[in-house]
Order: sequence, then C-alpha cells, then structure tokens
Amino acid sequence: MKGVLWERFSRNKLALTGSILVVILFTVAIFAPILAPYEYDFIDRNHILEPPSRTHILGTDDLGRDLLSRMLYGARISLAVGFVAVGISTIIGILIGSIAGYYGGLLDRLNMRIVDVMLSIPTFFLILAVIAFIGPSIWNIMFIIGLTSWMGVARLVRAEFLSLKKREYVLAAKAIGASDIRIIFRHMLPNSLAPIIVSAVLGVASAVLLESSLSFLGLGVQPPYPSWGNILTTGQANIEIAWWLSVFPGLAILLTVLSYNLLGEGLRDALDPRLWGER
Repeated sequence: MKGVLWERFSRNKLALTGSILVVILFTVAIFAPILAPYEYDFIDRNHILEPPSRTHILGTDDLGRDLLSRMLYGARISLAVGFVAVGISTIIGILIGSIAGYYGGLLDRLNMRIVDVMLSIPTFFLILAVIAFIGPSIWNIMFIIGLTSWMGVARLVRAEFLSLKKREYVLAAKAIGASDIRIIFRHMLPNSLAPIIVSAVLGVASAVLLESSLSFLGLGVQPPYPSWGNILTTGQANIEIAWWLSVFPGLAILLTVLSYNLLGEGLRDALDPRLWGER
C-alpha cells in the first residue's frame, strides 16, 4: 500500500516540487542562526536602505538591518505560528467533529450549529477584533488563529465518522463491549487520518498567509522580532526607494503558500482512493 501511495505521489511533479520547497523552508528555519550573516536586530547605520550588495545580499532596511538575516529569522516565526495554529485547530476540530459524527442526535445538531455560527463570522475581522482587545504577540496570534480555524476540520471529521460508524469493524468493536473512547481513537480516527493530514498541510499555508497579513497591519508579530509581514510594512513605507524590502518578503510568502498548497494537493490525490482513476 505504501508503495502505491508513493508511486502516485511521485508521479505528481508539482507535488514533488512543493515537498522540496517545504524541506528547504524547514531547513532554513531550523538553521537560521547558522545561515544568517548577522543577528536579526543588528543595526548598521552606515548602510541604511542599501540595495542588494556583497555586504548585504538582499539589502538593508530603514534602520540598517540586514534583510537576509531578518527573512531567515522571520521564516522561523512565520512557520512556527503556522504549525502551532494548525495544531490547535486540528485538535479542536477532531474532538468536536468526532463527538458529533459518532454520537449524532442532539450532540451532532448542537456542535454543527456552533460550527455554522463560527463560519458565519468573517474570520479575519474576528481575529482583528480579538487582537485589538487582548493585544498583539506571537503567542496570542498562534492561539487566536488556531481557535478560529477549526470549523473545516470539524466538518471533515464528522463526515468521515458518519460513514465509518456503519462499518463492520466498528459494529464488531461495539458488540464486544469496547468503550466509546477506544472505538473513536483506536478504530475510527486512524481511518480518518488521510483527509485530516491533507487539511492540516493546506491549513499551514492559510495560517502563514493570515499571520503575514496581521503583521503587515501591525497586529501580528511586533518589532524588533522579524516576520515576513512586518518586513513588508517597512517595504510599503519605502517602496519608491527600496524595492527589495517589498519584493523579497513578498516572494517568500508566495513560495511558502504555493509550496504547501502543492504538497497538500499532491497528498490529497495520493491518499484519496476515489481520485486514483482520474490520472
């Protein structure tokens, strides 16, 4: 089975490209302190708004800080926010979706009404309102994005559980007296992992983009800590005289979102048997 999945995934050149880019991003984020030529907050007042050169490969910002170093450290923060937020949303979505799908009835209707209410509220504006109230910080951004992004996972898990609870192995587990928790986490959840994994991978791209948007507006990661979004803010203020402050972080966000989307689509095609006959 693993060989079949790898064969289908490896035939998708775009998915392979996305996975390679993701590995590169991970490597850059992990080894940022080694790869960065300067500390992210090192100020060189003799090279303010300097264009790309030998000394500063991607140029400097309005305070003389090296852009390459700040982008490397920014990758750590942006990806960390994305992964923690997706982890939180996935856990919440699994818990709510599994309860709704397994038990059905009143619990299902109640949980799905909560999901409908959450989906009716524009997520971005809800996050803006909450951050404006509690204040921006890296941890606040992680938790707020996670707490407002679980609805899609919950619906996905619920749909999987509604189908799985009629399978013979689930009915057999009930017949021998297995507890609900054991049935959910031992028998049903492992058979629902494929769509959950795909959803989580695609969710990282959305979380990174959302964090960058919030940081760009000044409600995300706060200076002096670098984030691709707050680097773009500096770029916007100096776009006429320092194009590199907008182009390079913009490309980083674009490549990150694109790579995770390509990887997610490739995993979806490889893990979903219903799509195996389409290619």
